[in-house]
Amino acid sequence: MIGALVLVLALFGFLNDNYLSLANIQVIGEAVTITGLLAIVQTVVIICGGLDISVGSQAGLASVVSAMVFTSGGSNPYLGMAAAIGIGILVGVVNGVAIVYGRVNPTIATLAGLAAYKGVAQLVSDGRAQGYVLNDPLFVFLGRGKIAGVPVMIWILVVVALAVHVMLKYTDIGRNIYAIGGNDTAARLAGININKYLVAVYALIGVVAAVAGILLTARTGSGQPVSGSEGLELKAITAAALGGCALKGGKGGIGGTLLAVALLGALENGLTVEGINTFWQNVAQGALLVAAVVIQQRRSGERAVGLPH
Repeated sequence: MIGALVLVLALFGFLNDNYLSLANIQVIGEAVTITGLLAIVQTVVIICGGLDISVGSQAGLASVVSAMVFTSGGSNPYLGMAAAIGIGILVGVVNGVAIVYGRVNPTIATLAGLAAYKGVAQLVSDGRAQGYVLNDPLFVFLGRGKIAGVPVMIWILVVVALAVHVMLKYTDIGRNIYAIGGNDTAARLAGININKYLVAVYALIGVVAAVAGILLTARTGSGQPVSGSEGLELKAITAAALGGCALKGGKGGIGGTLLAVALLGALENGLTVEGINTFWQNVAQGALLVAAVVIQQRRSGERAVGLPH
């Protein structure tokens, strides 16, 4: 992953003198923040043996809610952000309950959520951007401010990444999440309440997706029901898979995911700087996802479908 990132940076740096400038690196960092947040929690749920395809729609819904509540609540940014976090927890718990107690496959449950939450966001916003937050100092600070010369959005990504890394690597909660993804039967026999953990993990996804939605609002200046959030689920899953998460669960880490997020951001920015058709970015993401899964299957010794070992 490090080698691939260095190669991409060197290639586009050679093609364009401004590509490796500090200004453009900050642009890449800001551009990948929202994807990075969703990729971090996608990593957690994949380690746990699940998947969440609805993260982009959750972010879009939270974005709309934050802006609309801000506007209708007397331009109170804290009220708008609290409402977004609340809706994030709600949809996360709904996903978790459907999977655990409804016994719905995680892919199907969150695929339904992808459509449903997107639909709700469009219904409440009438399919248009809502509110205007660029007259509020807090939203402006989140979307465009800097601390020690580094954009606030990047600091938020770093803080969330560190918190989740510490949770996974140095707490009983993290060890139990790995255990559930590695062997859920053994985890259950060891006394781990798998149902509680799964619902909590999906609730965590909802919270972080809401934070991503708030940053989307702060960055664009209004609540975005679809624009800016559509396709984020593919990027998040691709980053987690590229970063080393085993899609069967039990393996993965935040460091690898962040490297993959940086790689995707560097590649996307390089293609844009070089004026290459943006549709090729989707082709590249799909190809990288397939490549990551192929590498995983080869490493695990998985046999080809229909062929003997």
